[in-house]
Amino acid sequence: MSRAPLAVLGLGGVGGALAARTGALCVGTERTVEAIRARGLTLVDGPDATVAHPEATTRLERPVGLLVVAVKAYDLDAALDRVAPEALDGAVVLPLLNGLEHVDVLRSRLEGVGDDIAVAAGTIGVFSAASTEPGVVVQATTGPATIRAASQDVDRETLAAALAPLDVPGVEVVVGDGEREVLWEKAVRLAVLAAATTASGLAVGALRADPAWRERMRAAVGEAAAAATADGVPMSATSQWAMIEAMQPELTTSAARDAAAGRPTELDAIVGSIVRAAARLGVETPALAALWEEARCRAR
Repeated sequence: MSRAPLAVLGLGGVGGALAARTGALCVGTERTVEAIRARGLTLVDGPDATVAHPEATTRLERPVGLLVVAVKAYDLDAALDRVAPEALDGAVVLPLLNGLEHVDVLRSRLEGVGDDIAVAAGTIGVFSAASTEPGVVVQATTGPATIRAASQDVDRETLAAALAPLDVPGVEVVVGDGEREVLWEKAVRLAVLAAATTASGLAVGALRADPAWRERMRAAVGEAAAAATADGVPMSATSQWAMIEAMQPELTTSAARDAAAGRPTELDAIVGSIVRAAARLGVETPALAALWEEARCRAR
């Protein structure tokens, strides 16, 4: 059986958008796979809608060079049950999950599963997309999606070669120096945004414009940046806040959307992982912890 260069596991907003742009082998639930086989995979990006017709399956058995894992953190174990171990022999596995802890969880799950499997840490930048129905993805943000990745398992050149199938129009790929740097760089601001948008029910622009929320968020960004710095990843709270200032005012987070719809959220993976890391590193996070608690109360 020939090796597929790229497969995407999880066909929600991020996974569906990447699969539509790259033509990746799609691995998903029965409903989504049936929809893609029947009608294709539709990506709505502003006024444009394109329909791709990728190969789709409910279980990955074909060998792959790169497997992008794009599921929610709480679905990771169940999603990996859709992957035959032999399909990952010689592959790079790139999780695009939120938070700090999933790379270790994934390595533990894959330990002893197959030969020569490399795991990378990865993030996708300021990017908002949602699957409105099986086989349909609507991208809310404009501009290319930036994927950053690093791995302690392979050298930069090997990782870059494995990531090449992701380098298509609408996607930028950046290979970083270290896994912790890649994860922390996004986690610092996302933890604050996820907690604040969920706790308040407000979008980014409204939060920035409200003096009380603005002050709370800036304090939480400072705490998260201090935790990153204590973990050996020097992080500027000023730079992180500047990125939040530059975000589209209508932007919200998947955690806030999930909470509003009564669905499970990734708040523990996104915010909880930062609070736990900070505690381990001796960094106090009263502002971030308070936002997390309010967000969890609203999400119940």
